[in-house]
Amino acid sequence: MRIELVAGDITTQDVDAVVNAANSSLLGGGGVDGAIHAAGGPEILSACRELRATSLPRGLPTGQAVATTAGRLPARWVIHTVGPVYGRDPAAAELLASAYRESLRVADELGAASVAFPSISTGAYGYPLAEAAPIAVRTVRESGAAVAHVRFVLCGRAAYAAFELALADR
Repeated sequence: MRIELVAGDITTQDVDAVVNAANSSLLGGGGVDGAIHAAGGPEILSACRELRATSLPRGLPTGQAVATTAGRLPARWVIHTVGPVYGRDPAAAELLASAYRESLRVADELGAASVAFPSISTGAYGYPLAEAAPIAVRTVRESGAAVAHVRFVLCGRAAYAAFELALADR
């Protein structure tokens, strides 16, 4: 698996699947979630509402993942995952790892060869980049997923530097 880092906008990534750092409602929000819903258009929200009406009536649990259409995004699919809120759960590190692992499991089920990830839980959910980046990189490396290419799409110098350090650490 090839892992790369880019600074940029996840909504413009030409990959098979983009991962949405969603909230459990799946009905949109701020940050990455809001940007993906806005750029992808109403098709994504409609697919999320269908999931809520059928298989996920209580929402998507933290650490789990589910796929929908990508609507107007260049990607084919959006894989929605819910990361932990830092400091709220003693198992936050495992839940964060699970969000990455489950996203890759869903990507494999879809047959996705390329996946773009944001830095899950490091925005409004408050997970420190210095702790989150090594968890993300290690989980992706150790996942055993068939995905050929993982791209971390990062916003800001601090995020890029944290992931660069994590990627360099073997």
